[in-house]
Amino acid sequence: MKVLISAYACEPGKGSEPGVGWNFVRQVARFHDVWVLTQEEARLGINASLANEPLPNVRFVYLDPPPWTLLWMKGRRGLQLHYYLWQRAAYSAGRSLHREVGFDLIHHITWVRYWMPSFLSLLPVPFLWGPVGGGESSPRAFWWSSSPRGKTFELARDFARKLGELDPFVRHTARKAALGLATTEETAKRMRKLGCRNVSVVSEAGLAQDEIGSLSRIPQNQDGPFRLISVGRLVNWKGFHMAVQAFAEFHRQFPRSEYWVIGDGPERTRLEKLAQDLGVGKSVTVWGAMPRIQVLEKLADCNVLIHPSLHDSGGWVCLEAMAAARPVICLDLGGPGLQVTDETGIKVKPNNPHEVVADLAKAIVRLAQDPDLRFRMGEASRKRVKDDFDWNSKGDLMSAIYKVTVPASDSKRAKLPRDFSLVPTDLNRPS
Repeated sequence: MKVLISAYACEPGKGSEPGVGWNFVRQVARFHDVWVLTQEEARLGINASLANEPLPNVRFVYLDPPPWTLLWMKGRRGLQLHYYLWQRAAYSAGRSLHREVGFDLIHHITWVRYWMPSFLSLLPVPFLWGPVGGGESSPRAFWWSSSPRGKTFELARDFARKLGELDPFVRHTARKAALGLATTEETAKRMRKLGCRNVSVVSEAGLAQDEIGSLSRIPQNQDGPFRLISVGRLVNWKGFHMAVQAFAEFHRQFPRSEYWVIGDGPERTRLEKLAQDLGVGKSVTVWGAMPRIQVLEKLADCNVLIHPSLHDSGGWVCLEAMAAARPVICLDLGGPGLQVTDETGIKVKPNNPHEVVADLAKAIVRLAQDPDLRFRMGEASRKRVKDDFDWNSKGDLMSAIYKVTVPASDSKRAKLPRDFSLVPTDLNRPS
């Protein structure tokens, strides 16, 4: 097929949204001729990667909105306005390209946000939307325990989403999609309310084969004290404050245990003070941000990843820990709730903060007392990542999705499983 991809964020060697954009492009290019619309600032990184690993059937088109929009840009401030104006430029470029090329399919990949529009949906071409996320919310029962900064963030995020849901271009994007891919069921419900008739759940997260290989060589830690680890930005919605409280309860039974937190952010001082107040200041170490290679070295010295995030569409760190044969303790929410199974870790129901802390502590005790269980979960975790979250497997899956999406644009009904991430082999069978 001739495929036009909208990837506002698309850069090699990066995680999060730029990594999602780049890896999806590489996978789609295994099967189809691809034109990619992305930002001008990605040109240097993409050209450097292409010099080492050419993608002969991919053409990159670099776009920027008018220069005056940069006046609003400072850090992340003004980023959404920049994206919106970039979409206008993408529509103009996409329309011109379609007259010249005649696309079979348009695929919006990044941003991975259901409440932001894709103006390319205005073109008369079958349109695939996603995977997009952002429909996950912190349960209201957890708001009261948030810091003032955390409450402000949640209120602002809810307001931005509601405003986006009223945007007629967002609603048109939803209605035009022959198929919408949602990162979680929470997002899928919101996409359906916007008018997207066919929605299925598929994670946007994945790992390259070389990453899986290097992580699989990390041995399971059998020496030293039992040690938990968390990795991520130190913001309220990551839930690390609940992990500290749960560790404090667990520490009373296992005083030789340790908890390492890797990352930085506005909640760092609060977490360190909380650990001191709970009497575990000497056993909780907040390392701050560090290069990836050092993170993996720390992971090798730990037994279990604890990731009590309240709304995480992706949860890439969970996949990395699973590939390294570390069981994951998480909340049964969002992306981690889909990635982690009963065989690979322990998921805690997000009823209220008190119950979550108690259940997290019980989960830690269970894994600390049973090394054989940790080993079995670790091996199952490695297998799950290899089977379901290898980027090549996701590429095979996307090729199957493309084949049914284009014909489905006529009947407006794509007959696909509701959750690709759990049943990828169904779509990979020969027809």
